[in-house]
Amino acid sequence: MDFHVSLAGRGDLSVRIYRQLRDAVLDGRLRAGERLPPTRELARRLAVSRNTVAVAYDRLTADGFLTGRVGAGTYVCAELPPPKPRQAPAKRGPRPTAVWRSLPPPATEAPDPVFDFRVGIPDATLFPLDTWRRLLARELRDAAGFAHYAEPGGHPALRAAIARHVGVSRSVRADAGDVLVTQGAQQALDLLCRVLLEPGDRVAVEEPGYRMARLLFASHGAEVVGVPVDGEGLDVAALPSRAKLVYVTPSHQFPLGTPMSLARRAALLAWADRAGAVVVEDDYDSEFRFSDRPLEPLQSLDRAGRVAYVGSFSKTLLPMLRLGFLVAPASLRDALHHARQLSGWHGDLPAQAALARFVDEGLFARHLRRATKVYADRHERLTTTLDRVFAGRLSVVPSAAGLHLCALADDDTALAPIAARAAAAGAAIQTLSDLCGGFPRQGVVLGYGSIPWDSIGAGLAVLDEAWGSA
Repeated sequence: MDFHVSLAGRGDLSVRIYRQLRDAVLDGRLRAGERLPPTRELARRLAVSRNTVAVAYDRLTADGFLTGRVGAGTYVCAELPPPKPRQAPAKRGPRPTAVWRSLPPPATEAPDPVFDFRVGIPDATLFPLDTWRRLLARELRDAAGFAHYAEPGGHPALRAAIARHVGVSRSVRADAGDVLVTQGAQQALDLLCRVLLEPGDRVAVEEPGYRMARLLFASHGAEVVGVPVDGEGLDVAALPSRAKLVYVTPSHQFPLGTPMSLARRAALLAWADRAGAVVVEDDYDSEFRFSDRPLEPLQSLDRAGRVAYVGSFSKTLLPMLRLGFLVAPASLRDALHHARQLSGWHGDLPAQAALARFVDEGLFARHLRRATKVYADRHERLTTTLDRVFAGRLSVVPSAAGLHLCALADDDTALAPIAARAAAAGAAIQTLSDLCGGFPRQGVVLGYGSIPWDSIGAGLAVLDEAWGSA
């Protein structure tokens, strides 16, 4: 065998050997009927165990690439698919539908920056990981209890725990039957799109607003229309006619941070009732509140069954858990359960059961109290430093909750190049224009969930220096 096997790279050795031999057969470098070296010989050449090579040979034989002849050795099969290039031409192969071709490519995760002002990332060191391991291990010990498919609404204990929690903390009117457990808020939005939208339907979103929601609605073929946000929240008077769904973040507007006034909430609910539209209320991070009690959520004010309330544990606990929930209007409950079953069934039941205990045993409330104090200190530090260092350049938008704040530019200075310079120097800064659709505004959005208190000053100094060099 003239073909050379390389063990450079990462992953299981037998898998790497298997893939290289398979590719060599497919592209003709190993010809039909060619004899391969015995496993002992190839193992000696590669300085690996004979068993490693034997596993690769066995898999290639099972997949029809090799055949063994008793007493004669191992050979490439005589009947093989025709050789093919290692990569298909870019213009060949199946193509996604037009709506998917119109979307930007998915963002790739960059290495963690030195000064992490990224938005929506909680502090992983605050999560009680040892407690979570104990609760999860307790559930996994009862493996028989999870050896079956469950109802698509999610683990019953978690649904009940969520209903109790949001009832006490946010005055949401719900019982366990109203709650649908999802894999994060994004899946909750996707399920609502599945049961409410048809291609061409109009969806109103906040401008500026949450980019991933905007892209999700567009992926379902919706016509997405941005509606301006001012100091009182969404401008209800600017809502487009025939909008079938309105997506809002009234408790802590993303990204500006201002709450929607009570007058605007009432006006939005009245508009939705007249228009026959659904209001999706994304209450993504208002659990972390630093001053007064928030205004009542839209869901608790709704008397016409027009509000779908969406929440997430990605900000309050960890994004990796992929746990969220949807409090559905009664008229949509059955359809949403069907959509959940067809798209993903019920999710990770042991994790859901562990989270139910975490909530019911008071551990979640304890975690929120501890984390809120930490984030409040960072919020104050970030606000005072911005006011001192960037006076005349940035004006902080007042906010009293969440994991980020927004600062608007005092002039029309383009901040994207400045943010790029700061990123090159180790400070991850998001510009407000990144979160705008058709009406760009200049400013920065700074998360403080993932940056320690004592690093905030140094991180903002990097932004200051990048600004000065612009």
